[in-house]
Amino acid sequence: MRCPPKGTDLKAAVFLDRDGVIVENRPDHVKSWPEVRFLDGAFESLAQLAALPVAVVVVSNQGAVGRGLITLEQAWDVQHEIVRAIEARGGRIDASYLCPHHPDDGCDCRKPGPGMLRQAADELKLDMARSWLVGDAVSDLQAARAAGIRGILVRTGRGTDHEAKLPAEWRGDCAVVDDLSAAVRLIETTDFSSLSRLSGGTA
Repeated sequence: MRCPPKGTDLKAAVFLDRDGVIVENRPDHVKSWPEVRFLDGAFESLAQLAALPVAVVVVSNQGAVGRGLITLEQAWDVQHEIVRAIEARGGRIDASYLCPHHPDDGCDCRKPGPGMLRQAADELKLDMARSWLVGDAVSDLQAARAAGIRGILVRTGRGTDHEAKLPAEWRGDCAVVDDLSAAVRLIETTDFSSLSRLSGGTA
């Protein structure tokens, strides 16, 4: 499921998991806007990311829908409020996708499946080899690897626990950093000189 992108001329992307990377995880799931708490430094990091010539795309598992805790409409209401808050603080979200399915449904869009990433690649015409995914769980990195994207694990959210679960063979091509701010600093070292600078856009 997606919130349609505004532009289709983008060549690279930074995919962001939502809960644990941008906002706090909740053990009982984020079910409404009043339950949303942005992580320290998230707004500043997203504003910094907005200056780069990449699409900024949120890809989020929202199993609370599949579990019957909230409706799909409620899930999208929360997503839209988060995007509006980010944009009000100088950030930019070009497209957002969520998987509403229960973990047992066996869908391809729920991470570790790469479905949301591949859908975005098709709709935004992305060069996945130049793209990044920032997440707080092994499942995020599994999705990134399946889609041919470079992965960054942040230690916020579930990241500290999941760092210990990373397969040894992944450690050479998966960065582990403290938070979104550190991830953006790493992404900034990418050579984007061959990409046109974005003028902006919202989802």
